[in-house]
Amino acid sequence: MELYDTVRLLVDLPEEQLKAGAVGAVVHVFDRPRLAYEVEFTDGDGRTVAQVALTPDQVQLIS
Repeated sequence: MELYDTVRLLVDLPEEQLKAGAVGAVVHVFDRPRLAYEVEFTDGDGRTVAQVALTPDQVQLIS
């Protein structure tokens, strides 16, 4: 995955009030200490509701 890719959340994140299936955008890619993606999730009005660092197994690229 790359910067600005659209991804789908594969796991529930109750602490962020996000459920599996939520759609977000990759806003940063971390290479160290291990691969991770900062993903921004927004509401229907485009307001950020959560911005979370996620591992590759927690998100799926939407083509």
